[in-house]
Amino acid sequence: MPTSVITRTEDRKRLVRRLAGSGRGFAEQYGFRVINNPSSLFQVLYLSMLLARRGDFRRAVDAAGALRDAGWDSAARLARSLHEDRVRVLRDSGQRGDVDALAVALGDLARTVVERYRGDLRRLRSVAHHDPARERELLAELPGVDDQVIDLFLREAQALWREVAPVADRRALAAARRLGLGRSADDLAGLAGSGESERLAWLVGALARVDLERRYAEVTDNL
Repeated sequence: MPTSVITRTEDRKRLVRRLAGSGRGFAEQYGFRVINNPSSLFQVLYLSMLLARRGDFRRAVDAAGALRDAGWDSAARLARSLHEDRVRVLRDSGQRGDVDALAVALGDLARTVVERYRGDLRRLRSVAHHDPARERELLAELPGVDDQVIDLFLREAQALWREVAPVADRRALAAARRLGLGRSADDLAGLAGSGESERLAWLVGALARVDLERRYAEVTDNL
């Protein structure tokens, strides 16, 4: 059944508190810490690449976890991995489709981040001089990174890279529209609070999760 759009201001505020109240964005809900160090940022980037692929998002999360558990938790370590090992880990984690091409893309991504930024995406941010448009341009130059991957990555990274906010991916916006919380990242930023990029990251991450998991009825109960 369609979810009723929330129209009362107090109900919207209550829902925002409920969604953002965990203090965790999408990635952290699935075990990927979002902290400002090279390993964490790179893991969020390859999680974003996997999430952008078609298919069950849980397989993407499982595959990202499998890459990390295989010891490839940084760009440098993934860059040193063997292609056939990446293929095996991805297949064992449930990835479907052209797994060989995905393994190539992940290897190329890791090597490029190492070559250009010494394995540290914070250097990309420095090269861009904290300019959000330039940060997007530099991310788009990385192998396998398109606009959807960038939105997914910055959805999480805005908690740390405050200059890129507000960012909301298509899943978060779909949930926001359905719940009556707005139609744009700016609308959600207004609900999160001025200058609250970390809270915004928690909110949009929670909204994306609501849409992916079809948890609309659950989050609107007892409003």
